[in-house]
Amino acid sequence: MNFSLSFYIGYRYWRSRKANAFASFITLFSVSGILLGVAALILVSSVMNGLESQLKQRILGAVPQLTVHSQTPIDNWSKQVDKLSQLTGVQGATPSISTQAMVQSPSNIGAAQVYGIYPEQEKALLNTTKRVYSGNFDALESGKYRIILGAELARKLDVAPGDKIRVLSGDGVVYSPLGPVPSQRKFTVAGVFEMGSQVDATLAYVHHDDAQRLMRQKAGEVKELRLYLDDPFNAAKIAPEVVAQFATPVTTTDWRDRYGHLFGAVKMEKNMMSLMLSLIIAVAAFNIVSALVMMVVDKTTDVAVLKTQGLTTANVMGIFMIQGSLNAVIGLISGVVVGTLLTLNLNTITQALGISILGAGQNLPVQLEVSQLTWIVVGTLVITLLATIYPAIRAAHVQPATALRYE
Repeated sequence: MNFSLSFYIGYRYWRSRKANAFASFITLFSVSGILLGVAALILVSSVMNGLESQLKQRILGAVPQLTVHSQTPIDNWSKQVDKLSQLTGVQGATPSISTQAMVQSPSNIGAAQVYGIYPEQEKALLNTTKRVYSGNFDALESGKYRIILGAELARKLDVAPGDKIRVLSGDGVVYSPLGPVPSQRKFTVAGVFEMGSQVDATLAYVHHDDAQRLMRQKAGEVKELRLYLDDPFNAAKIAPEVVAQFATPVTTTDWRDRYGHLFGAVKMEKNMMSLMLSLIIAVAAFNIVSALVMMVVDKTTDVAVLKTQGLTTANVMGIFMIQGSLNAVIGLISGVVVGTLLTLNLNTITQALGISILGAGQNLPVQLEVSQLTWIVVGTLVITLLATIYPAIRAAHVQPATALRYE
């Protein structure tokens, strides 16, 4: 196949004024469809990526991403923490303890997941420490019985820093003649954090030693280690490596147990939106088929003459595939440029138009990923290239004798 000849003729056909005005309109419509489809796909995918990334920061930055559980106290846990922190994909590890509890104030009562932590070890790892107002994690001192609440939970209890609340734990229950009695302690609210997500209504933090006393566990023992990961979505892959670091049997749990359904729904929504917007590109590709079929009919005589001069079937197919691909490439490049510019300036544009999607003062989360952009470009090229095959085959099957019989 003489590619240069096919490209030259295809380019000339593409540049020439179309005899059929309707074919020209369809061609313009197909290019515009690819432009809009690609631009919309880039924009929506970037917003969905930003939403997913924001959820990872606001939720998975506050809850245990991967937790190691041991039935017996972990020997020399500080050395074990150092070993785990050196694993690929692990940012760090800290001792942890948690319990489901009821928190009661003079005016209301609510449920919370209470985590016992060592504040000095969590500062560089726990995102919640950067979102505290009216207090800080340094106030969590052993024996002081202080607690830091999520903003929504604090509003529900109608408490502020300095107020006292009662924490009742289901762990450490003692049995009396009157029945089971939950372990309980009075805590002083030392601060309030706000992550801007549902964890604000369900999480609370206390000092690790105070949590052990609340749960009636032996002080100083560590049976859980909390791991922070570079990418929480890799928790399932890292878990076997973590287990292999222990000489005694341990088990692991990760964030998917409580929040997997939420991120699964976000992923499904992102995939469905991408599929729906990809259909715009597919429709535009069908318009390329229509325009090329009209072009083949219009150029039947020319094709017959070229075949009598020795042009091969592959050359003829190449002419029309190149012609259709040029339209697709123009639409694709334009769509990538428009979509990228809209994505990078989305919040500026919405503010200039006076549109507030998330509410006053809040910007849409946007994250443009090069890998995803590459897949969009490659996918569009493949779809449009496949769309040119049928018209090209029809052109290649033109019989010179039949086409030139009445010329």
